[in-house]
Amino acid sequence: MTTATTTLAQAEEAVPTGATDAVGGGRRPRRGRGRETDDTRRINWWATALIAVCSLTIIIPLYLAVVVALKTPDQLVSGTGFEWPNPVNWSNFAEAWERTSFPQALTNTALITVGSVVFTLLTSSIVAYALARNIHRPFFKGVFFYLLAALFIPFPIIMLPLVKQTAILGLDNQAGMIVLYTIYGLSLNVFIYTAYIRSIPIELEEAARVDGASTWRVFWQVIFPLLTPMNATVGILTCVWAWNDFIMPLVVLTDPAARTLPLAQYVFQGQFNTEYTTAFASYLMAMAPLLVVYIFSQRWVISGVTRGSIK
Repeated sequence: MTTATTTLAQAEEAVPTGATDAVGGGRRPRRGRGRETDDTRRINWWATALIAVCSLTIIIPLYLAVVVALKTPDQLVSGTGFEWPNPVNWSNFAEAWERTSFPQALTNTALITVGSVVFTLLTSSIVAYALARNIHRPFFKGVFFYLLAALFIPFPIIMLPLVKQTAILGLDNQAGMIVLYTIYGLSLNVFIYTAYIRSIPIELEEAARVDGASTWRVFWQVIFPLLTPMNATVGILTCVWAWNDFIMPLVVLTDPAARTLPLAQYVFQGQFNTEYTTAFASYLMAMAPLLVVYIFSQRWVISGVTRGSIK
């Protein structure tokens, strides 16, 4: 009995005071706790003001685009351009829908964008995985720096040879655009993926290999699920690029029926004048699908980034 009492007393002395209070159910007020809470609730007014000013660079042009799209040409030239139209002219959207063949152009753009995103995620992640796990070998290191060097080659330099080559290979269509977006995005995407894959502990792969998993199975069942944050980043970059690109479809696509939304909107640009009201209505219509995609995918993107931060 004496030995047990002595051991219990020694244990109580070894336990910190805060832990003893927690075990015993007693709560002691901590000094400075209210001060820490007040500090965390303070508002950084300088950062808030900077964010508010930066947000104006997006809000003002967006407001101007909406206002111009709802005006008639006479209303546009009569004021400064920022006045809200009275009455509102909704016919600009109907005219833009007909003149751009919006359903067909939207289908072409969506097909190219979705195909580019899917093939980019698959190919870039596989190439980056091979490079990241073999970067110590001279051949793979040379391939990695070769892909990085491609980032410094401007597209206009290879534009004319590209047009000739795609015409010879029969890639002057939507399928060719998907291939080109996948290839030209490989350099930047491999750079993004490689740095992230090298941060993944290799012990996870070794444990899977001990269980008899092959290299492909290790990638698809162990590595690829961990790439969710990078898949979200690369997918967003590729989606915005393929959706809004104008130069590559202009020089590659030869069939007028295969034109994308940026090419279809070029009909409003004349030699001597520009139909701003109808053009801005078409811009808003082309922007709407991307906004819808962002609204429905933002939670998935944020959760992917959060999981990547606590990996």
